[in-house]
Amino acid sequence: MSRKIILYTFFALFTFSALNLNAQTTKAPDPNGGNTGVFADIDTTAAKVVDSISKSKDSSIAALNATVNKLATAVSTIGNADGHNKVSINFVWLLIGGFLVFFMQAGFALVETGLTRAKNVAHTMAMNLFIYPAGALGFFISGFAIMFGGMGALGTLGGFDGLNHEITVHLFGHDFGLFGAKGFFMNGIYDVGVLGFFVFQVVFMDATATIPTGAMAERWKFASFAISGFLVGGLIYPIYGNWVWGGGWLSQLGVNFGLGHGHVDFAGSSVVHLSGGVLALVGAKMLGARIGKYNKDGTVNAIPGHNLPMAVLGALVLAFGWFGFNAGSTLAGTDLRLSVVAFNTLIASCAGAFASTLWIWFVRGSKPDVSMMVNGLLAGLVAITAPCAFVSPIGGLIIGLLSGIIVVETSFFVEKKLKIDDPVGAVAVHGANGLWGVLAVGLFADGTYGDGLNGVKGAVTGLFYGGGSGQFIAELIGGLVNIAFFGLAGWLMFKLLDKLVGNRVAPEVELYGLDLHEMGIEGYSGVRLDKNAETPLSR
Repeated sequence: MSRKIILYTFFALFTFSALNLNAQTTKAPDPNGGNTGVFADIDTTAAKVVDSISKSKDSSIAALNATVNKLATAVSTIGNADGHNKVSINFVWLLIGGFLVFFMQAGFALVETGLTRAKNVAHTMAMNLFIYPAGALGFFISGFAIMFGGMGALGTLGGFDGLNHEITVHLFGHDFGLFGAKGFFMNGIYDVGVLGFFVFQVVFMDATATIPTGAMAERWKFASFAISGFLVGGLIYPIYGNWVWGGGWLSQLGVNFGLGHGHVDFAGSSVVHLSGGVLALVGAKMLGARIGKYNKDGTVNAIPGHNLPMAVLGALVLAFGWFGFNAGSTLAGTDLRLSVVAFNTLIASCAGAFASTLWIWFVRGSKPDVSMMVNGLLAGLVAITAPCAFVSPIGGLIIGLLSGIIVVETSFFVEKKLKIDDPVGAVAVHGANGLWGVLAVGLFADGTYGDGLNGVKGAVTGLFYGGGSGQFIAELIGGLVNIAFFGLAGWLMFKLLDKLVGNRVAPEVELYGLDLHEMGIEGYSGVRLDKNAETPLSR
């Protein structure tokens, strides 16, 4: 009996479904998507108006005038809807890019923690966590206004023009933008475009502020670090950022002095990475090397990281997020150049990892060092960040290959010649390759993109593609200004912090590990993994 009930029920459902398939529908199913997204989807009312006009039989003058008025209204409505949709696409792409860049913070945390010792896990992770709120609040209070308060209209994000107050100085017959002055505490710019732009830009600042935590890990006081996050996000980073991305004087080297398109940095080789690398160099030098890093005769002792799988995972997280970092910097999902940017990002990262591995293996005569593979991958990403939108696939490949060599040689130079202890290689990855990235724009930009950028007609063209030396000189000036500005600002900041709270933990804290003393908890609670750990300290 139960089988008959099941059979009858199934037959009834099948019959009902078959009858419904023959029911009248206003729109046929579209399995391949070719007919989805049509004129009527822009604006239903306007579409009906146009449809009624097309079917009209009345050809009198009065009817024609009415038709013209209706058609003008419909076109205006459709145009507004189309513009709204275009900007909406840009919004979505911008925010997705920002979310991907934010996820890179997890990558930084994993790389830095994996390449340092187990006794400092909680401290290193805490720095990578706390830098986000510290820097973001500084950026909210003053950083965004300083960096973008005078940039003008947002363009691809709806055209809001309330960011219109740039502090300038007039010299040699030209105006030089120094910093913005609109939008402190985001006051007066309560606009959807501005807030979306803030979300995207704040995570770039976060990357810059994070870089020194790797170079200064395992001996930096948390209080000093925390204050530095506010200062970098609220003041130091935004000033240089304004000069390049906010309409400031470096971006106007082309308009004012004929140097290409001015200092061009598509996604941050100089603004983000060189900036963080210089701060890391200055901070690590002033902080001094970790105990046991150098012998009295100056020879180097290796201090291996405690978790290479963690570092590798972090590098892959960073590589994933970098697609948002670079391709998101189109600021427009409707700018199809983003596929070129994504490809160059991919190929340069692979080339960097490939070159660093072979270089350390065959030229330096070592094993294929995993940590150097990690840094080679990141070096390629850093180097391609500025030129990613302006170079061909071959250009991206060459830039990445050279970055892999640069990161290896710079690492040895910093460690052995400069005697600066950089546990994760931040100076080599971000500093050296950040500089190489902007110089690469001046060499490899192929003249296929960037028309009108920074107010200069024509596409960005480098030295190797017939663009002359102007673009390269602008990139060189921007790089040297970055080193000078962040070098001085970093020195002043760390000097001030040393007077206020001290920069370095006590030797006995460093020997035992920073976790318990600085953070009140061990990263690996109840497990002592470091053989150099001394007796427990009183809190």
